Amino acid sequence: MARLAFGLDDIGSQAEPACIMKAFLALALLGLCLGQTANSFAAPADTNAPVNFVIKVQARDAKGTVTSLQVTTLAGEFELDTLQKASAKINNAEIPSTLKLSGTLTPINDQKGLLKLFLGRTVPYVTGTLNNGSAASYAQMSVGLNSSFVVRFGQPLVVQVDDSGEVTVLVTREEN
Repeated sequence: MARLAFGLDDIGSQAEPACIMKAFLALALLGLCLGQTANSFAAPADTNAPVNFVIKVQARDAKGTVTSLQVTTLAGEFELDTLQKASAKINNAEIPSTLKLSGTLTPINDQKGLLKLFLGRTVPYVTGTLNNGSAASYAQMSVGLNSSFVVRFGQPLVVQVDDSGEVTVLVTREEN
């Protein structure tokens, strides 16, 4: 029966230096192999790390005038309400309108995603008059486009075309 001993052979006498050196090299080689094997089982880089997306909506009217709205967000829900430059006038009162962009972005892979989108604005309307028409009460209703699209990151998608122009959506993925 063989015994594992450092410096002594099976009979108890001093081991030869060549045997000690071979044993040391064998242990060192074993350690090197185990270290390389452990590295091959290391976890891969995090492919699900959070990434920013830029969602840009561009509207071109029939005259060719371009307006745009842009928001930067992570995947998931987003919502933006902003005042429009032009307002409605009801009985000499300026009534603001809002522009609304909201939805959900769900990446499918690195090249495309599912975009559920509402793009609209509020429109004020008169609900009644007081004092023989000298004063009015009003409400605002929300009008716009509500739909879902598959978008390719970095490629514009025309989502609406009518007599007044077209609306394009561009979603880009920002690598961090």
